[in-house]
Amino acid sequence: MRGGGPIWLLGMMGAGKSSVGCELASGLERDFIDTDAAVERAAGRTVAEIFAEEGEAAFRRWERAEVVACAASDAVVALGGGAGAEPETARIVRGAGRSVYLRACPETLLDRLGDAGSRPLLAGLPGPARLDRLRDLLAEREPAYGQADASIDTDGLSIGEVASEVAARLDLPWEAVS
Repeated sequence: MRGGGPIWLLGMMGAGKSSVGCELASGLERDFIDTDAAVERAAGRTVAEIFAEEGEAAFRRWERAEVVACAASDAVVALGGGAGAEPETARIVRGAGRSVYLRACPETLLDRLGDAGSRPLLAGLPGPARLDRLRDLLAEREPAYGQADASIDTDGLSIGEVASEVAARLDLPWEAVS
């Protein structure tokens, strides 16, 4: 199925947006865009380098530019964890396509992220402090994530199961990828 605007995947780092997005895009025969990867290509630097050299506000400007570009597509788009909580970016997302919040508990997120060394908002924190930071970020962002058209709990589900559930919630024809 083509058309209808982008399918935005929102949620915390580690929720599975990129993995699920790739699977979903394949099953729907749509392009897949990871906004963090798009920012890195456009900036010629990693997300961590942008954070370190220019700060989070600069990264969010790069990110918003990529979201604007995606809004005119019919791609499956994995947003950065904080994108949906940025008011201007959230407005763009709500104005184009449909969005799904991929929800996971902080313990699941921490487990999926491993040492999280490449994650600027968690880098350098020991395990217990990473979990506390994830809880704080989730509490801060959850109201914005809750504005999505659908929410799916990803705890204990495979990538394919989540992708299938996204398609079902959005009433999209789904062909599972082997």
